[in-house]
Amino acid sequence: MMSGTISSRLTLVYKFIFPIVWIGGWGTGTVLMMANNDPQGWAFLILGIFGAVLVCAFGVRLKVVRIQEGHLAISNFLREIYVPFSEISDVTENRMINIHPVRIYFHHETNFGPSIVFMPAKRGWPFGKSPVVAELKRLSCGS
Repeated sequence: MMSGTISSRLTLVYKFIFPIVWIGGWGTGTVLMMANNDPQGWAFLILGIFGAVLVCAFGVRLKVVRIQEGHLAISNFLREIYVPFSEISDVTENRMINIHPVRIYFHHETNFGPSIVFMPAKRGWPFGKSPVVAELKRLSCGS
């Protein structure tokens, strides 16, 4: 059985640092374009809003996940909850996104909602499944 942290050490970067840097950089460039009456400024504004929504949707929701004896420890860096393996109803992985986010669905709503998303530390490269998906499914059945 796996134990310890199964989410990537880069979770902090993708959750907080990348969104701030990307939105700040794109926003600064857009403001400069608009201030100079560049005709592309409006296109950059629209693309920037769309990009900011995507960056936040994929990054800000990431959690840190650890496997401990009989349960998952799930953190958003501000608080941590503990969810028994028996509460896992399904586990999926999106291999179309470069960070291969894994979503864990629960039978009952947790303090983080009915599901959580994390970036696995170990991913199948480049198109294989993360071994953590099979392990989480196995743990949920064995509970």
